Amino acid sequence: MSQGYTTRTQMVVDNLRARILSGELPAGAPLRQDALARELMVSRIPVREALMQLEAQGLVKFAAHRGAVVTALDATAIDELFYLRALLEADTLFHAVDLMTEATFAEAESILAEFDQALESGTQVERWAELNHRFHATLYRAAGRPQALELIAQINLGCDRYVRFELLFASDGVDKAEREHAQLLTLCRERRKHEAVVLLQRHIADAAASVKRILQAGA
Repeated sequence: MSQGYTTRTQMVVDNLRARILSGELPAGAPLRQDALARELMVSRIPVREALMQLEAQGLVKFAAHRGAVVTALDATAIDELFYLRALLEADTLFHAVDLMTEATFAEAESILAEFDQALESGTQVERWAELNHRFHATLYRAAGRPQALELIAQINLGCDRYVRFELLFASDGVDKAEREHAQLLTLCRERRKHEAVVLLQRHIADAAASVKRILQAGA
């Protein structure tokens, strides 16, 4: 594949992903390749490739006689996705804690400060979700396990829509996440890795349970 097609495909992926996560393209919305190609001024090839990538991320499905459509939030997928998150992220954090440096802690603290500012300014949930991912990735990076980080990033693509949903609709979702992030950073700084892992696992499990409650309540 040429660099040009790769770049155009990624542009289409980024565009559609942002619109799906923001709700601009709701569940069930058709994603017609010809119309998207005209709108985004590309050929159908990068649109098709982008839709296949988004299908792998759980955001798009190809329905018989309908083509590609935006998927609905799926309560049955939550348990597996968040279980995998907890499994990989807890193990990676355990191996990261002893290798964390002052630079790690400074970067994590800087992200938490940005989170505070985003809350005070009423920034949209997209910004909160981005900072959430950056905070966790900063801690895990110290483990020096690139393959684990790649798998975590891939699983988080599937979880991202649910994380944003929880931050948006849970009454205390953002405040709770902020408190737990601060606690997690303290435990890491004090090298209390067993307690940090327990907190992280609970943090992820509580997020999954919150999303399921909101979906069941019909948010």
